[in-house]
Amino acid sequence: MASRGERFKKAAIKAAKTARKWAETAAREADKLLAEAQKRAETEQRRMRVKAALRRTGKVLRAVGRAAIVAGVAAGIASARAENRARKLSKKPKR
Repeated sequence: MASRGERFKKAAIKAAKTARKWAETAAREADKLLAEAQKRAETEQRRMRVKAALRRTGKVLRAVGRAAIVAGVAAGIASARAENRARKLSKKPKR
């Protein structure tokens, strides 16, 4: 029969091995959670970058739209002026 000290030592070793096993399991779970959190953070950052790019693109397209409207108005005004000048020239009597 094992002495009291040996039984105590055996129980302490068994408890230490069990604790180590659970610590390894906890570390694996923590690694999984960390990897998932990093994936989500990357996804959030990517989503934020895409949204920012879309906002910038929207601003550019709005500016282009405004410029096109202004150009259309300017072309209309120029066309009307040219038409008026042509009429004025044709109204003058020829000598």
